[in-house]
Amino acid sequence: MSLFERGLVHVYTGNGKGKTTAAMGLIVRCVGHDGKAAMVQFMKGWPFYGEIKGLSYLPNVELFRTGGDKCFRKGEHSDRDLKEAQRGLEIAEKCLTNPKHDLVVLDEINVAVDFGLLKISDVLDLISIKLPTIELVLTGRNAPEEIIEIADLVTEMVEIKHPYQKNVTARKGVEY
Repeated sequence: MSLFERGLVHVYTGNGKGKTTAAMGLIVRCVGHDGKAAMVQFMKGWPFYGEIKGLSYLPNVELFRTGGDKCFRKGEHSDRDLKEAQRGLEIAEKCLTNPKHDLVVLDEINVAVDFGLLKISDVLDLISIKLPTIELVLTGRNAPEEIIEIADLVTEMVEIKHPYQKNVTARKGVEY
């Protein structure tokens, strides 16, 4: 039996910090009520993200990482980056159509669309095929308006102040 009678669609977007962190909080809540969750990460093939090990401690959570291990700027992706995004899309489709999942997080999928790795139509198709009992979260900056319009919950993280502004680099355990 599914944890949710009706699964909603969440979007966590904006330039502020906390989109993936908020999604991780939902995963913790979900498994805290004996639910099952899957997170598909787009553009996060780097092996040092804290959530990789952190999620491994939680029961009933599957993590699927896609993308290369190097960051790149918008418009500078490789064929491998495109293939990894397509692989993520295929994994997401399997997760969203499998009744064993209560919650599915598509981490950084909005950025994958913004960077041209995925088409907006691909993401809209994913949303349309999700089982009605699955809660779906899409994270990443620059969420397309088409996704925002059909989502049930949209949160925009707004950066007001960040240590980067004082040349503090990304910190293990906080930014990754």
